[in-house]
Amino acid sequence: MNVFIIGIGLIGGSFAIDIKAAFDDAKIYGIDESEENLNTALELGIIDKKATGDEVDGADIVIIAIPVDATVAIISEVLDLVQDDCLVFDAGSTKKKLCEVIANHHKRRNYLASHPIAGTEFSGPQAAIANLYRGKTNIICEVEKTAFKLQERGMEIFSRLGMRIRYMDPISHDKHIAYVSHLSHISSFMLGKTVIEKEKNERDIFDMAGSGFASTVRLAKSSPAMWAPIFRQNKENVIETLEEYIANLEQFKKLMEEDNFDEIYKEMEDTNHIKVILKGIS
Repeated sequence: MNVFIIGIGLIGGSFAIDIKAAFDDAKIYGIDESEENLNTALELGIIDKKATGDEVDGADIVIIAIPVDATVAIISEVLDLVQDDCLVFDAGSTKKKLCEVIANHHKRRNYLASHPIAGTEFSGPQAAIANLYRGKTNIICEVEKTAFKLQERGMEIFSRLGMRIRYMDPISHDKHIAYVSHLSHISSFMLGKTVIEKEKNERDIFDMAGSGFASTVRLAKSSPAMWAPIFRQNKENVIETLEEYIANLEQFKKLMEEDNFDEIYKEMEDTNHIKVILKGIS
C-alpha cells in the first residue's frame, strides 16, 4: 500500500508512524516544501522515501496534512493526478470552503473530508508521536459523496488507528469547531499576549506563574502558519464565538465592579458542570 503524505509535521508524521505500525505492507512517501522536514522524517524513520507532488499518481492513499489555505489551493490538482482507485483525505480544521472548492470536481468521489480532532502544541516531524489518534474523534463530512469502496478503505485506516467516527455536514462542523477548538486557541494566544506585555514592566510575573497558567497558555505555542488560515476560513463563526465570549467576560467584569461575588460564585458553580461534559476526555 503506497501512502503519500503531503505535509510531514505533527499531524502527517503521526499518521505515518501509526499507519506503518498498523499495516505491514504500507510504504510511506513524504511530500513537504521543507527539505529539512523531509530529511528529519527520513532520519527518524517516519517516512520511507521522499516524493514530489507529481508522483501521487502512484498512490493508493494520499493524506493532506498542511494548513487549510494550502489544502484548498492544491486539492484539485491532487485529485487531477491520482488514479481512480486512490483515496484522498485531509486532516484540516475547516471543511466548508474545501468541500465547496471540489464540489464539482470529476474525481470528487475519491475525496473523503475528514478532521481528526487530535494534536499537540508542537510542530514539525520531530513532534510526531505514535497513537496520537487513538481514542480521538474523527469528524467525516459529506461521506455520501465518496465512493463506497474508498469509504471502506478510509474507515479501515481510521479503525486500526483507534479513532471514533462522527458524521457531520461541513457548515455544522465549522460552526461547532469554532467553539470547541478555534476559540480556545484565540483565548490562549491573547492570554499569552496580555501577560507578555505586562511582563515588560513586572519582571517577576513569570516566576510566579504556576501550572494553571502553563496549561491555559499551552495552545499559544501552536503554529501561527497553521492557525491564521483557519481563522480566515472560519471567520464568520469565529467572530460569532468571540462576541459571545467577550460578552461573558464583560459580564464577569461588571459583577466584579459591583462586588457581586455571590453571583460570581454561582456562575463558576454552574460552569463546573463542564467536568461532567468532558469526563473521560484526555
